[in-house]
Amino acid sequence: MQTAIPCLFMRGGTSRGPFFKAGDLPADIATRDRVLLAVMGSPDKRQIDGLGGAHPLTSKVGIVSRGSKPGVDLDFLFAQLQPDKDTVDTTPNCGNMLAAVVPFALETGMIRPQGDTTTLRVLTLNTDMQCDITVQTPCGHVEYEGKARIDGAPGSSAPIKISFLDTAGSVAPGLLPSGHVRDLIDGIDVTCIDNGMPLVIFKASAVGRTGYESAEQMNADTALKARIERLRIACGHAMKLGDVTAKNYPKMTLISAPRAGGSISTRSFIPHVCHDAIGVLAAVTVATACVLDGSTTKGIASVPAGNIKNISVEHPTGEFSVEIEVDPANPQNVTRAALLRTARLLMRGEVMVPGSVWAPKSAIFETSAKTA
Repeated sequence: MQTAIPCLFMRGGTSRGPFFKAGDLPADIATRDRVLLAVMGSPDKRQIDGLGGAHPLTSKVGIVSRGSKPGVDLDFLFAQLQPDKDTVDTTPNCGNMLAAVVPFALETGMIRPQGDTTTLRVLTLNTDMQCDITVQTPCGHVEYEGKARIDGAPGSSAPIKISFLDTAGSVAPGLLPSGHVRDLIDGIDVTCIDNGMPLVIFKASAVGRTGYESAEQMNADTALKARIERLRIACGHAMKLGDVTAKNYPKMTLISAPRAGGSISTRSFIPHVCHDAIGVLAAVTVATACVLDGSTTKGIASVPAGNIKNISVEHPTGEFSVEIEVDPANPQNVTRAALLRTARLLMRGEVMVPGSVWAPKSAIFETSAKTA
C-alpha cells in the first residue's frame, strides 16, 4: 500500500520542489528523510521514480509550520537533496525556495491574508535566520501574475520582497569565520564569508579561467572542478566548518570584472555543479563582500556610493540585484539586505510514498523471519 501525503509543488525563485506542512510528515527524522528521498526519487541521476528534476536546483523540499517563537509567523525548514545521492541536508538555507513559503502558507490556509499585500515574518530553522516576506494578495488571494522579472526564471510574475534581518554567520561562526577579510589558502587568495550562505570567493584568474565561461563549459572542466574541490576542503577547515567533503557548503564563487553594466561577474559552484544563475543568499553574500574593504572583490567590483547600495551580481543567465545598507558610522558593517524574487504554485495534490519506505528493509526482513 502506498501512503498519500498532501503537498503543493511550487517554484520559488529559480528553484522548485514540493512543499509540505510539517505535521503531514513523520516526526522521526530518519523516517522523514526516507520519505523525502522517495518523494524526489533519489538516489537516481534521472530521479525517474519521483518528483525531482535531475538537478540540485530541482531537488529541493520546503517544510512549513506555524511560528514557534514570539513575533514569528512561520517556521521554514529547507531540505537539499541530490539526484544521485541518498542524502537529505537541512544545514544550509535556500533563499529561492524561501520565496514560496508565504504563498504556500496562504494557499493552505495556515495564515490569512492581510489585505492587498501580506507581510509575514519567517524563521528559517536551518540557520535560525529571520526575514520579512511581502506577497501580493489582492481580494484575499495570492497573486502570481505581474511584471516582475528575475533572471533564471522565464516570463514575469508578481513581485515577492524578502528583507533579511540577520544573516551574518548563518552556518559558519560569524561573517568572516577565518577571522580575516582575505586569506591565502592552498596558494589562492580567497575571501571566506557567510552572510546567509558560506562562500569562498576568489578571482577566476587565480585558477586560470576568465570567469566568463558558460555554466556548461565550467561543468565540463574536470581539471577546474578538481582544483576547486581541493580548495573547498581546505577552506572548510579555515572557516571552522570541519571536513566539508560530504557537505553542500561552502559554495565556491569565481569572480571577475562585470561585463554587462553590473557590479561584479560570478560563476557559482553549488558546490560541485556550476549554477546556471546564482542562489539568493549566495548573491547577498557576494554583495556583502563587495562592500568590505580588502576582500578579493577589490579592484574588480564596481560599487556605488552611499549608505544604501544596489549591487548587481552578474551570473551566466543574467543578473541578481541586492540592496545592501551599511552603517554610516562603520561602512564595513552591513545592517540590511533586501531583494526581489517571484514564485508560482505549479500543482496541488498528494504525493504517493511506497509502503516499504516507512520501515527499513532490515526490519521488514526480521518481521518476515519471525512470521516464518
